[in-house]
Amino acid sequence: MKDALTIHRALLERETPHQIVRLPVAITHADELPRALGLPARRCLVTRVYACNDVHRERRFLTGVVVAAGTLPPTEVVRHAVGARLIRPARPDLVNAVTEYAAGLVCPLLLPEAMPLLIDQSVVDANPLDEVVYTATGEPSTALAIRSLDLYTVSGAKPVALPSAQTGAASTSAYPSASPPASAPAKRPAPASHPAPTAAEHRSRRPEPHRT
Repeated sequence: MKDALTIHRALLERETPHQIVRLPVAITHADELPRALGLPARRCLVTRVYACNDVHRERRFLTGVVVAAGTLPPTEVVRHAVGARLIRPARPDLVNAVTEYAAGLVCPLLLPEAMPLLIDQSVVDANPLDEVVYTATGEPSTALAIRSLDLYTVSGAKPVALPSAQTGAASTSAYPSASPPASAPAKRPAPASHPAPTAAEHRSRRPEPHRT
C-alpha cells in the first residue's frame, strides 16, 4: 500500500518542494484534517472516489474528485464531467485495491493513469497558487503539505465547477449506503532521515525542498 514515504520519494524524484507533517492525533478520514491541523477546511483537501460505468456500458472505472474537507461534490456534475452513465461512491475494498491507498485517506498523487481526477474549481479559486495545502497520505498519522500550484501540476487534476457542492454534510464513510447511484436518462445511453515535524510547526510555514 502507498504511504507517506512513497509520496515523499516520488516528490523528491521530481524535485517538488513538500513536507510530510506528523499529526498530533491519528485520523481515520481526510475530513478530519482541519481539526487535526487547526486549519480552515479550504486548505485541507479530500480525494473522494466514485465508481462509474461509462455511457456505452462497456467499461467500469474509478474517478477521483478533490474537494475541501467536509464537502461532497454533486454526483450528477461529476457523472457528466467524466462521461459516465452511472456513478456512486466506491466501496472501500475497491478503493484500496485500485488506488493502493487506504480508503478515506487517498492522496490525489500517484493515482492510476486510467483514473480520471477532477478538482473543485472553488478550491482552486480559494487557495492562491503559492498557498500551502494539505492532503492525506494513505496513513492516519501524517499529512502532505504542498503548494497549491505543485499539487495541481503533479496530480494533473482537471478543474470542474461544482456549484451545488454540499458543505458540512460529508460522511466519513467512503461508501455511504444511503446514497443511491446517479444515472443518465434511460434514452441516452516519516521520510528519509528527517523526522516529521509536528502540525503546529507547519501551520504558518511553507514547505521547503527536502535535501538528501
